[in-house]
Amino acid sequence: MSDLYDSDSRLSLLRTWLSSVSAPITQISSLRPASADASFRRYFRVDGIDGNTYIVMDAPPPQEDVRPFVQIAALFGATGLSVPDVLAQDADQGFLLLTDLGSTTYLKQLTPDTAHKLYLEAISSLVQLQTHSQPGVLPEYDRAMLHRELMLFPDWYLGKHLGATLSEQQNTDLNKVFDTLLANNLAQAPVFVHRDYHSRNLMVLDQGNPGILDFQDAVYGPITYDLVSLLRDAYVQWDEEMVLDWAIRYWELARRAGLPVNPDIDAFYRDFEFMGLQRHLKVLGIFARLYHRDGKDAYLKDLPLVMEYTRKTAHRYIELKPLIRLLDAFEEKSPQVGYTF
Repeated sequence: MSDLYDSDSRLSLLRTWLSSVSAPITQISSLRPASADASFRRYFRVDGIDGNTYIVMDAPPPQEDVRPFVQIAALFGATGLSVPDVLAQDADQGFLLLTDLGSTTYLKQLTPDTAHKLYLEAISSLVQLQTHSQPGVLPEYDRAMLHRELMLFPDWYLGKHLGATLSEQQNTDLNKVFDTLLANNLAQAPVFVHRDYHSRNLMVLDQGNPGILDFQDAVYGPITYDLVSLLRDAYVQWDEEMVLDWAIRYWELARRAGLPVNPDIDAFYRDFEFMGLQRHLKVLGIFARLYHRDGKDAYLKDLPLVMEYTRKTAHRYIELKPLIRLLDAFEEKSPQVGYTF
């Protein structure tokens, strides 16, 4: 264990808590970093005396709250999805002891040879989750939340990252684009939404693929949201033809399962694209905020791909073209000819 971890007061508390957990009994000296994420949460791996490894979540209050994770782990696990089991918890201190789904993420395993099988398994699990959806269980992904996420784009990406100040007309144009996106998003049927259903949060298992992590922010909202997270991933890109093929396969499977997707495939794909643009604008703002506010620069390298998704989608629909003009004005790009649907 490095000096950094030895001097960490949270780690001392975590070790003390682990020593009080009666089962499974862990070898505390084996505690080692497993991963960190974009929040204040971080994860450690520890060996058990039974020969298994376990994951310890450190989610420091008041910035984090482990109770939603515990609730949603039980909710998603009851649907038959592969999620970690919560073996021990201390909500007041922000500690969880979890079963270990391994260290092989989809992102590590995805290649042109493996992608089709892995994505079909992820799509199957997504449909399985959505078929168990019911209102009143998870927070609603309502207009206020969706709009709050969109505002991360002008506040953090345009304002802080690009140093841009929008004119009154530019603000008006951007708000019209936001209203167009929100009208579409809120017209979609609501289901359980993971909110970050992508290659870094899906694990490759020997059976029961995929293992699903990072679901603590799950909500009840638009049906295409998780599919967009999966297929228009900020960390890995696939040819449009492949994305379209997987989206259609999801649509066919969802319809057979009785899910309320748009019955017209063209309208469904439009829903997928408009939902995607809402997410991409949010992600641009979040990645900029992680850098400027939190000092995390690792996400800057992912901005170009998210911007590519943003521009391609906005080019395809005439009502979204004001967004292209806005981006051109601040990123000094010459206007391009796009497709209009």
